[in-house]
Amino acid sequence: MEEIISVTHLKMQKVLEVLKDDLSTLRTGRAAPSLVENIVISAYGGTQRLKVVELAHVSSSGSQTLQIAPYDGSIIGEINKGIMEANIGLTPSIDGQVIRISIPLLSQERREELTHLVGQKLEGAKIQIRQVRHEAMNDIKRQHEDKKIGEDEVSSLEKEIQKETDYLMEQIEDFGNKKKEELLQV
Repeated sequence: MEEIISVTHLKMQKVLEVLKDDLSTLRTGRAAPSLVENIVISAYGGTQRLKVVELAHVSSSGSQTLQIAPYDGSIIGEINKGIMEANIGLTPSIDGQVIRISIPLLSQERREELTHLVGQKLEGAKIQIRQVRHEAMNDIKRQHEDKKIGEDEVSSLEKEIQKETDYLMEQIEDFGNKKKEELLQV
């Protein structure tokens, strides 16, 4: 019956990882490599589709500037074009062998919009966690009805799954609070 616990744990952790990745793409007004690292670029004349992080070193030079240094200088134009086409509200410019992106400061209104968006993303993750819990509880009930597990095991498994659910709900809240704090800092 540890299988139910481990499968449930893995599914819930996956939801948490997706939320973390999703929150990292929200722009806080600070230069963070995660803003552009996962943009997919058509490189080498469109023969390959690769992420920026696979094509270049991305770093922040100061709190308002991103610097992208391509591993292969011949594709600097394609990376620049791909970032523009990604339509993420950032304007790259080629400066010699690197691409620089100035990150504009966020307005208070935009900060509030993003804070609201964080709340929506958190709620979506919580719904997914509850769905995983619901599926696990159904599996436990089904196994009990099939006489594969006894009443004591049902109770023990349900408590373990609820404990994991509660823990992950706290984690989601923590991630959300940290992101909201970042967004509201000027």
